Amino acid sequence: MEKNRNSKKKLSEMSLEELWQLFPIFLVEHRKEWKEWYEYEERCIRDCISAGVIKRISHIGSTAVPNLRAKNIVDILIEVNNPDDLMTVRENLAASGWICMCKDKTRISMNKGYTESGFAEKVFHVHIRLSGDNDELYFRDYLLDNPDAAKEYEALKLSLQKWFEHDRDGYTAAKSDFIRKYTDIARTIYGNRYA
Repeated sequence: MEKNRNSKKKLSEMSLEELWQLFPIFLVEHRKEWKEWYEYEERCIRDCISAGVIKRISHIGSTAVPNLRAKNIVDILIEVNNPDDLMTVRENLAASGWICMCKDKTRISMNKGYTESGFAEKVFHVHIRLSGDNDELYFRDYLLDNPDAAKEYEALKLSLQKWFEHDRDGYTAAKSDFIRKYTDIARTIYGNRYA
């Protein structure tokens, strides 16, 4: 009954707790389609934003690492060269149906695929950042190059899924030490790969 009542509300009217109930944390086996979903969205993003605004678009997160269980959400990192470009990208994506979830002077998060009834078939998060604010690229590459670390990360996520099914912030915070450790190692190994 509670879910039905919430489904009549717009997402913007729901509390964080209601959103977490509607959009729980759950991991699925890796899907080869995630790469195709990313590639299609990258083309769509580039088509709606003027040339020269975006420095780099990258597939990040667990969906970018083969054989790693993940939430069925494709994460995309967009890097731009200056703060004005952050707003340009946000405005263009909003006009294309993306929803702004949060923003500050140097970071904007948007999503697509969240509905009042729950997740759509394809769900995306886009992270718009200034160039160089890209730790996720280093962490992704480390997991790609180190399958044992990727499996350790998967085991951590599976254990946390039980405890934080309806607490996205808690789930993210509980992974942060692991992510920071391997991101720091990756930055040492890879140097200025993504400068």
